[in-house]
Amino acid sequence: MKIVAAFKVVPDDQDIQVSADGSLDYSKAKGIVSTYDLNALEAAAQLAAANDGSTVVAMTAGPASIDDSKLKKNVLARGVDELFMAADDAYANMDARATAEALAALVGKVGAFDLILCGDGSADNYAQQVDVQLAAKLGLPVVNGATKIEAQGLSLIVERTLEDVVETVEVPLPVVVSVSPDIALPRIPGMKDILAAGKKPMNVAGAEAAVDGAIDVVSCKAPDQADRKLEILDASADGAIEQFAAALKAAL
Repeated sequence: MKIVAAFKVVPDDQDIQVSADGSLDYSKAKGIVSTYDLNALEAAAQLAAANDGSTVVAMTAGPASIDDSKLKKNVLARGVDELFMAADDAYANMDARATAEALAALVGKVGAFDLILCGDGSADNYAQQVDVQLAAKLGLPVVNGATKIEAQGLSLIVERTLEDVVETVEVPLPVVVSVSPDIALPRIPGMKDILAAGKKPMNVAGAEAAVDGAIDVVSCKAPDQADRKLEILDASADGAIEQFAAALKAAL
């Protein structure tokens, strides 16, 4: 199988600063792989390991800043055989529609494939739309919420854990699948993996063409923080546990 794992590079939320007016300052935030996409990369690596002769290709599109040597090695150290990256400022601030269009163009460079894996959503916007819109552009079936994947001949057996039922579906290849965070625990690359990653193919190019978004962002600000009540309860006092539980319930 040839498995393609799509991922998004997002600002590290630990380094995002909030200004006095609530606006977000990303100037000191380094780009990292979206948390949910780490699960997709791991699921792809595990599926390839379970099927002899399989390969994993990672792909992403974003602004020129994502073309970072450390980030690329980090991706390739996670059981990935090859990387395709479209790094261009024309791909900055893309919404789900534009991202799907950019990835669809990048798939053309990847070549023939059997499966595209996506994360459940991105760690920044979490629109949960890229998988379905990418599948629509490629004319492929799509399955989301996958918690288990197994290859079976020319088909894929996908287990979906929903709110009230576990559903198992069979879908023909090629297909686009988005995975739940529960599907696999992302590995921590070792030094040997990181050193080997530097020798793997890294294909980096600019934007194929301008992409059209469907959403205009007017502003993006952090929510106002609620004042803390600073209420302290004496655990030894009668009814303190009940008061604490009631306070928690009221705050939710």
